[in-house]
Amino acid sequence: MKPTQSVSQERQKTRKSPEHLRHFWLRIAVLLLCLLALGSLYVVFTHETIEQWEYPQKYSEYVEYYADKYGIDEKMLYAVIRTESNFDPEAESSVGARGLMQITEVTFDWIKSNIAPDEDLTFEDLFDPETNIRFGTYFFSYCLKRYDNDLATAAAAYHSGWGTVDELLENSEYTDNGTTLTEFPYKQMSRYVDKVTSAYSRYCEIYDS
Repeated sequence: MKPTQSVSQERQKTRKSPEHLRHFWLRIAVLLLCLLALGSLYVVFTHETIEQWEYPQKYSEYVEYYADKYGIDEKMLYAVIRTESNFDPEAESSVGARGLMQITEVTFDWIKSNIAPDEDLTFEDLFDPETNIRFGTYFFSYCLKRYDNDLATAAAAYHSGWGTVDELLENSEYTDNGTTLTEFPYKQMSRYVDKVTSAYSRYCEIYDS
């Protein structure tokens, strides 16, 4: 007959030692820290993904090429395209402006006479992303050069035309130097300039960081 064990002996076998409990809680703490770190990474990654989704760099092969060709910051182009068409190559406005950078027929004809006089291009070709970005980049770079590389004034000219901007520059109420605008008195112009400059700032924050 096997000898029986006392109740106190059984309790001694099943009771956890202090050292064992310390190791157990240490493992729990490490696991929680790992989960917290993974959660933080997920939040950061998700936030960056959402920002890049809201401010995308679509058609980058064309934007980068023509931005370099005409010597302007590609993030300015992304800001203009986002504001004009939200990257929809088939976009067409109520006044007939077409494509990614919303170019009117009159502006198309002027640009074509400057950079593609012998090419077989028509107004319909502005629905082609590369053609639209090529023409739009040239026109926006021209606006920048005309107005001392000031993004806000160039955006106002791109939206409302040089004639409108030039008239405003004759009024000291809207300019400090006669070259760039400090005030944008027309509602649609002001809203457009705010959208472009704000989008440009966000592109810089997201992609330059």
